[in-house]
Parts: sequence; C-alpha cells; structure tokens
Amino acid sequence: MKPSRIAAAHLLLGAFLITPPSAHPQTVQQPAAASPTVERDHVGDAPDDPGPLAADLSPALKPAAIRAAIKKVADWQLRVAEPNFNSQWTFAALYDGLIAASVTTGDPRYRQAVIDYATRQQWKLLDDRFPHADDMALGQAYLDIYLADPAAHRDPQRIADTKTILDRLVERPDDPAKDLWWWCDALFMAPPVLTRMSLATNDPKYLQFMEREWAITTKSLYDPSHHLYFRDARYLTRKERNGQPIFWSRGNGWVMGALVKVLQTMPATDPRRPEFVQQFRDMAAEVASIQGQDGLWRSGLLDPDSYPLPEISGSAFFTYAIAYGMNEHILDRNEYLPVIQRSWAGILSHIYADGRLGSIQPIGSTGNL
Repeated sequence: MKPSRIAAAHLLLGAFLITPPSAHPQTVQQPAAASPTVERDHVGDAPDDPGPLAADLSPALKPAAIRAAIKKVADWQLRVAEPNFNSQWTFAALYDGLIAASVTTGDPRYRQAVIDYATRQQWKLLDDRFPHADDMALGQAYLDIYLADPAAHRDPQRIADTKTILDRLVERPDDPAKDLWWWCDALFMAPPVLTRMSLATNDPKYLQFMEREWAITTKSLYDPSHHLYFRDARYLTRKERNGQPIFWSRGNGWVMGALVKVLQTMPATDPRRPEFVQQFRDMAAEVASIQGQDGLWRSGLLDPDSYPLPEISGSAFFTYAIAYGMNEHILDRNEYLPVIQRSWAGILSHIYADGRLGSIQPIGSTGNL
C-alpha cells in the first residue's frame, strides 16, 4: 500500500464510526455539570432488512479498487449523514475521513461538505463542558483544512476559536484527583488537535502539553504486559468470561488512530517521539497477534469467543493504523501486509450494496464489556 492509500481505511474508519451505530460510551468517573446529551438520533440505525451486501467491491489493494470502496461509502455518507451534520465528537471522525477521501479520490465534494458545515458553524467548537476532550475533536478537521491551504492563503479565523480553547487548556493546572484524559478514547479527541495547533502556530507549548497529559493517561490506563489500554479505571480489575482482562476493541482503536495522528504532526526531532513510536509498535504487534480468522477483531479483544459478531469500527482503526505504520516504515511490510490484506477484505464484506456499513457496536452498547 502506498502512503495515499491509507485514506481508504481512514474514510471507512470515519464512516464506520459515525453514521452506522458507533463510537464510545459517555460514562464519566464523577458527575459532570452541564454535560449535554450526545445526539444519537442520527449516528446509527439497525434496520430489520438492510438489503444485500455489496457485490461490486474488490479486496485487492489496488488504487482503483480502493477508490471504488471509498466512493461507495463516502457517497452514502453524504446522502444520509450530511443533513444531520453537527459539532459533536460522534461526527468529528467522519469529517476527518471525508477530508481524506477527497485527497485520495480527487473528488472535492467530501471536503467541501465539511467546509460548508464549518462555515455555518463559524469554525467554532462546542464549549459548554470545558475541558472535555470530546468537544475538541472537531478542531482536527478545522486544522487539517487550514493547514492544507498554501501558507499565504490560510484564513486564521478557521482556527481562531480552537486556538482560544486550547490556550485555556494548556494553562489549566492538572487536578491530582482526576486525570484530564481519564478515558482512553480521549487520546483520539484532543491530542491530534494539539499537535496540529503546534504545527499551525509554530508554538511547541501545545505539543508539550499533549505529551505530558498523554503520559499521565498512559500511566493510569495502559497495561504494558498486554500493550493495550483499559477503557477507564472501572475496567482495571474487571474480567472477561474467560478470565482475561477486558480490553475494548474500539477504545484501543481510538488510541492507535490517535498515535497515527500524533506521529503525522510530531517533529522528527522531538525527543519524545521514540516513545510514541515504540508504543505504536508494541500495540500493533499485540493487535496483529489476536486478529480473527475472518481478518477482524471483536469488541472484547482477549475473549473473542464471547463476541460472535466482528466489530468493524475497532477493526477499521487497526487497519488504518497498521497501514500507516507500514507506509512510514515503522512496521515491517512482510510481517504486516498479510494482516492488512485480511482485515481489508473483512471490512469490505460488511458494506451493503447502497454503501451502508454494518456490524458496528452502537454508542453506549457494551455487550459483555
């Protein structure tokens, strides 16, 4: 897979996470004041008859075949999801995927749909439960659009509100009683925004803040023996039916996706970069070792027999991350290309004829977790 082709998994990642049932549960360690209800009416459905599966997609890792899968999914997303675009984290990953889809396919409609929504929102983030990381996730799309323009033509208003909120964030003192990012999914929501802001402003304070907070979350939730993250502190002692620790597929997918996003914008000379690269390698090796025979992963990573259906959102994250690792020569191609070949074929087998995506763990649904 050449570098541009990771956008295929990226688009499917965003699409799988958003319009079909998706994303992470909104459970907090302590009651949070004024937390808005996550808008769920338009982020998933489960029709009794979703129709036939797609019969016109090839799993071949060839440009034309990959673009066909991207367009099938992206066109469905625009048709079904665009009327309900909003600023919540549930749609933020979709916007990232749509932007990537335009880059890979050359079709500007996907990126333009995100720009049109951002313009209507005046390029603002949600800001009624600061410092919640979920409400900062949309800033990644804003910054990617901003950074894609030639430097002389960048519009500072596109990132002004995001910068204001991040400036408040980096000035906020840590609370020793509660980690800022106390759930593993938060590592996808805020850190890539911070690294992009450092790149956009040439100010290292955002990157340095991210590295400090990432280390705090990792100390709390990362299991170095399994090279996986617990979803949050509630899961540190819980067990699967087979006695293994509970490691949530999509949660670890959020983290691996975050590692990609951070490494993309972290300077090669950053002294902390080797730590992030090593963690990425460790997680990729663990994920590859537990891949299912169908090329996919289950909601509970270490007890697949308790989860009869594959979970596509976590699987899409892992596919995206491992493809990035190969393309950047972080992961060995000979070792990991078969992993991608199996997972990509598995993912495509869950796309319906109309472009809808299936086998997604719904928001807040934990199954055996």
